[in-house]
Amino acid sequence: MSKRKDYILWDEYFMGISKLSAKRSKDPSTQVGACIVDSSNRIVSLGYNGFPNGISDDEYPWEREGGTLDTKYAYVCHAEANAILNVRGKDLTGCRIYVTLFPCNECAKMIIQTGIKEVVYFDNKYANDDHTIASKRMLESAGVKLIKYEKTGRQITIDL
Repeated sequence: MSKRKDYILWDEYFMGISKLSAKRSKDPSTQVGACIVDSSNRIVSLGYNGFPNGISDDEYPWEREGGTLDTKYAYVCHAEANAILNVRGKDLTGCRIYVTLFPCNECAKMIIQTGIKEVVYFDNKYANDDHTIASKRMLESAGVKLIKYEKTGRQITIDL
């Protein structure tokens, strides 16, 4: 008997885990997941977008429009930030991060500061937004490799 040939590739695996992590987000409009992986293809950390620990997601707004204090933007932690914070002191130098949405400028700063050297992203729907343009500039200036995930079309169903 020979080995299976239909196993998923590393990029499929880690992006799949990022997409599964995004399902934990309670954000009604944008769910984002992140998976940090070391050079040995070991998962170092996971994250998704949501309110900080101890903050009730029933007491704060999920709105996208309105004044700063009336929208989610002043309160939500991004998936990349959560994944970096969940590491709890481990060294991320040389790691790569798989994200379902291209990192914003604030997350880009954290990615650069922690030594992550590669960002694999699924979507960049805000590519023309100033914050995303700033993010791309900083990541490229810092020598972080940016890779658009190439969809394979593979469908995986998980029955829970």
